[in-house]
Amino acid sequence: MHEKLLAIVEESDRLSAAMSTQEVASDPEAYRKYARAHAGLSEMVEKFRRWEKDAKALAEAEEMLREESDEEMRQLAEEERASLSASLETLEQELRVLLLPKDPNDDKNTIVEIRAGTGGDEAGLFVADLFRMYSRYAEKRGWKLEIMNSNETQLGGFKEICFQISGDHVYSLMKWEAGVHRVQRVPDTETQGRVHTSAVTVAVLPEADAVEVNIDPNDLQIDVYRSSGPGGQSVNTTDSAVRITHKPTGTVVTCQDEKSQHKNKTKALKVLAARLLDLKQQEEASARSSERRSQVGSGDRSERIRTYNFPQNRLTDHRIKLTLHSLDHAMEGEIQGMFDALVAADREARLSEAL
Repeated sequence: MHEKLLAIVEESDRLSAAMSTQEVASDPEAYRKYARAHAGLSEMVEKFRRWEKDAKALAEAEEMLREESDEEMRQLAEEERASLSASLETLEQELRVLLLPKDPNDDKNTIVEIRAGTGGDEAGLFVADLFRMYSRYAEKRGWKLEIMNSNETQLGGFKEICFQISGDHVYSLMKWEAGVHRVQRVPDTETQGRVHTSAVTVAVLPEADAVEVNIDPNDLQIDVYRSSGPGGQSVNTTDSAVRITHKPTGTVVTCQDEKSQHKNKTKALKVLAARLLDLKQQEEASARSSERRSQVGSGDRSERIRTYNFPQNRLTDHRIKLTLHSLDHAMEGEIQGMFDALVAADREARLSEAL
């Protein structure tokens, strides 16, 4: 670990020196690239330098204990040794966490797709509730949310809704939402007060860069048609809706929320690229069968990850066996505590495996 940290300090110094050169300073794109890389190492470097300082002070305290005969001075040295030993242990633990491999997608913008599963109209209504929850959370984080495509139901829910969230470290948090979300509550249409169980699926896709996914236009079948369902004035009047089929994989993406056919096509291509990147990464992950063993959740969309029990105001995440009796607050976007617990559990699991 010490050798890795020395190499990181050396790399940090190299990046800092490069940022001060005329060549990099005069190129905004290059400067941002170097600054981002330097910032990514800064916490590790700062903690390692504190560790070095405390390690040196601990050695001096131990030397004093060996050579000092004055009882009062020995007591002071003993207290300092205990304090420094505890500090070093804490810093070593924090450095081990910081050295864990980072998900390369963590800093990316994210495309989220929510689809109604079992439960009919009630599932569609819960899709709308989840979308509202994520919208409120994104607002609290200062993220930007843009609807890519939606398919509304007559009762005000959604058969499916696709949206993009842009901002700092979006995927690092939203990736925990991938899977099956189960809801237990009394539907508005239920006359006898019986609790129904419904489910929706959430897919979380990191936005694809052009270099990650190369889409050949010859592989695409693009169809246009008139929008349908609840919507604006253009619905059923112009061929603005777009359906794109990626022939090699059979992936189909539709977008109809914009009045402009061009805008719908642009959004559909962005969603398609994200889906193809996700497909590529899933294939790579399956080729490395043990890769995700230590992670809290696999991201498998068939995995039931959470239950929302409205009668008992209970929210349970099954991956980390965490239950909160504050579902009403969570549905208003107050879900940071859940994310913090998931991140901590994942780090602990990966750290245990690494050790």
